[in-house]
Amino acid sequence: MVETPPVVLTVAGFDPSSGAGVTADIKTIAAHGCYGVACITALTVQSTTGVRKVVPSEAGLVRETLEVLTADAQPSAVRIGMLGSGGVVKAVVEFLEAARPKLTNVVLDPILRSSSGADLVDQAGARWLRDKLMPICDVVTPNTQEASALTGIEVGDEDGMRLAASRLHEAGAKAVVITGGDLDQAVDLLSFTSKKGVQQEIFRAPRQISKATHGTGCAFATAVACQLALDRGLAEATLLAKVYVLAAMTAAYPIGQGTGPLNHLYRMNESKRVLPASERVEKIHE
Repeated sequence: MVETPPVVLTVAGFDPSSGAGVTADIKTIAAHGCYGVACITALTVQSTTGVRKVVPSEAGLVRETLEVLTADAQPSAVRIGMLGSGGVVKAVVEFLEAARPKLTNVVLDPILRSSSGADLVDQAGARWLRDKLMPICDVVTPNTQEASALTGIEVGDEDGMRLAASRLHEAGAKAVVITGGDLDQAVDLLSFTSKKGVQQEIFRAPRQISKATHGTGCAFATAVACQLALDRGLAEATLLAKVYVLAAMTAAYPIGQGTGPLNHLYRMNESKRVLPASERVEKIHE
């Protein structure tokens, strides 16, 4: 009998270019050997060249979708990305409050703006995200710009990351991973609370110069959720997610005329081989 993989729920917008959002998340979840289910929070008009339009989903539809999905198959982890509007953020908050403590390993990727500069949540949604949603999630994974927006601190180096993480803890965040792929060195800071107080770990890697960076934050947060679903500890999950994103970026191929996507399924190419005829044909005669 085939073993059922962990179910990972992504709650995010739809990117028709498949570089970010639910379609990219489903690819990332599959790459980690998990089964992905999705709740679409917004439709977007975008390509690799940028976001032109955002149409948030109806809040009641989001809440109903989440309730139906989790009643049918209990997720082992959840990744929350772009939410689009205050109404949708409120619906997700209410759902999580009702679903806890049964629902675990909730990873919040606090997406506020696209890399091309488009707002991906309204002001009411940003307030709800910071004040209500972040404190009830297990991990929050802002990049340096998002950490700055959430804390009011300029985050441009490790000291700024540490200070921003402390402010996020003060605001209710249990565990924080601030990703610094845009810094001179690709530094990620993991900060979490424990009985010993706040503990922090730094993960460093050479900065990758690449045009295939669309959706790196989505891939990272989803990979963390998958690793938690596979019963990894948070530090190991952070390290493995960073390795995955770097490898998927390195293995990317050119798509579109703008900032291209990662190769989320690069491992499939690594494992491909053509079987000889003797291995492909079942032996039926002695």
